[in-house]
Amino acid sequence: MQPLALTLGEPAGIGPDLALSIWSRRSELCIPAFYVAGDPNFLGRRADQLGLDVPIAIVAPHTAAAKFSSALPVVAIDTPVTAKPGQPDRSSAPAAVASIRRAVADVMSGAATAVVTNPVAKNVLYNWGFAEPGHTEFLAKLVQEATGKSLRPVMMLWSPELAVVPVTIHLPLKDIFEQLSTDLIVETGRIVAHDLVTRFGLARPRLAIAGLNPHAGEEGTLGEEDRDVVAPAVSRLRNAGIAARGPLPADSLFHAQARKTYDAALCMYHDQALIPIKTLAFDHAVNVTLGLPFVRTSPDHGTAFDIAGTGRADPTSLIAALHLAARLAKANSRAPLPAS
Repeated sequence: MQPLALTLGEPAGIGPDLALSIWSRRSELCIPAFYVAGDPNFLGRRADQLGLDVPIAIVAPHTAAAKFSSALPVVAIDTPVTAKPGQPDRSSAPAAVASIRRAVADVMSGAATAVVTNPVAKNVLYNWGFAEPGHTEFLAKLVQEATGKSLRPVMMLWSPELAVVPVTIHLPLKDIFEQLSTDLIVETGRIVAHDLVTRFGLARPRLAIAGLNPHAGEEGTLGEEDRDVVAPAVSRLRNAGIAARGPLPADSLFHAQARKTYDAALCMYHDQALIPIKTLAFDHAVNVTLGLPFVRTSPDHGTAFDIAGTGRADPTSLIAALHLAARLAKANSRAPLPAS
């Protein structure tokens, strides 16, 4: 099996620390083979700063797995990194973007089996001129550049305890009512159901659709959106053969007994999805991008500039992201999208 492609992330953040520390514990943690797309000299310097004995091997993707047992494989990018821990500089954004581009190119060509992304600092990217809202949208752009096909990626936060999907993501609350639509919920539900079948191996995934308003609108007395927007989407998903229920009151959707009744919860806005999963699985939840032609996972945390270079970063979420990426990449079924 080909290796996983791990991006550098923001060089001044904890991503490089995590890559180095996880490789040093690769046997203990049964880590699948991966390589880092990055600057090998920078990674060597960071290993020295952390006091880690991590030999660096400059490789091509197809030789990375063979080197993994004896050295950290690095596929070099043509962007030297000068950033110090906690101090992003002019090299940070170009290196982070070049690493993502290389990882996606490798997975699209078949040289890597999946992409695992370390966290980036959006403000650093924006100040450099990065035009996409975030990682996920940039991945979709790279796929379009490679294939000519546009797609809508969907963010799922996954853990063994709970999987959630925000239908709308980074929007102010006041804008959700304008952006949320029956079509958007249906499209999201179809993508989620498709990837739960093809990637996660669920024969008939069960979707719980959360209501937008308190008590799912109380038949319109606490808001008409659940009756007029969410409920029709649930009907359309069911008519497409998808096991969907809702709209369900969000305040009773995430306790232990309720979670046994579904495989993923579609939530109407960001915090409705992320508060429960970060409460239940703060240190080991994984960000999974659905709707892409390849597997992409990411740890569910940020760059943590304040502890970069100290060796105190918790690798649990990135470990989970690597394991999940390897697991999902083994799935090779390609079921067609459910009919509208």
